[in-house]
Amino acid sequence: MEEKRKIWEEQLPYEKFEAYGPEHLSDAELIAILLRTGTKDCNSVELAKKILKLGSQTGQAHGLLTLQHLSLPQLMEIKGVGKVKAIRLKCVTELSKRMAMEGFRHGIHFDRPATVAGYYMEQLRHLEVEQVILVMTDNKNRFLRDMVLSRGTVNMSVLSPREIFLQAIRMQAVHILLVHNHPSGDPTPSSEDIRITRRVDEAAQILNIPLVDHIIIGDNTYASLKELGYLEKRKEL
Repeated sequence: MEEKRKIWEEQLPYEKFEAYGPEHLSDAELIAILLRTGTKDCNSVELAKKILKLGSQTGQAHGLLTLQHLSLPQLMEIKGVGKVKAIRLKCVTELSKRMAMEGFRHGIHFDRPATVAGYYMEQLRHLEVEQVILVMTDNKNRFLRDMVLSRGTVNMSVLSPREIFLQAIRMQAVHILLVHNHPSGDPTPSSEDIRITRRVDEAAQILNIPLVDHIIIGDNTYASLKELGYLEKRKEL
């Protein structure tokens, strides 16, 4: 009888989905469908709740953001979550992030700092190391392509102006932007950020591929080196 009850509870999210649609499922029920099965001692919904709770216990995140912050080994430490289930959860997280960015990108122009920051905020604000992204746009500042230029330590990333413009020329970009995160959550530009921006800007002027901006992403906040005057006014350190 107990075994039948657990089987019924594990099937419940599927039945609820079919009857009412995914919007009526809780976060735990959605995750339970991805997990497919639980363990002998807890059904898939209970297992999903354990996953959501783990992020809060470790102080890494709350709710669904737990899936973005927990690593593969951390997920696999939960009894009932093997490697296959953990990989499935991480892949769904990545898919949802890419879908959100794809939808946001359609039809927008990358000439406003708030627009650029909004597009990359969720991708970068939770990272524990610096990541520098080159954004390439056309003559109307519409997105062509982006690429990760470097992944650094918690306080340093290495940029090569040569690599930046090789990629820009290859993509026939008309404008470029730089975007990177500060893991500390504070987007205030460092002296190194300013020096790198100036080096790239000088090369951009020579090659006639303007550097539109350098955006630094913090925790739900950002800084624009253009707005701060380091591109056009050559503000001194």
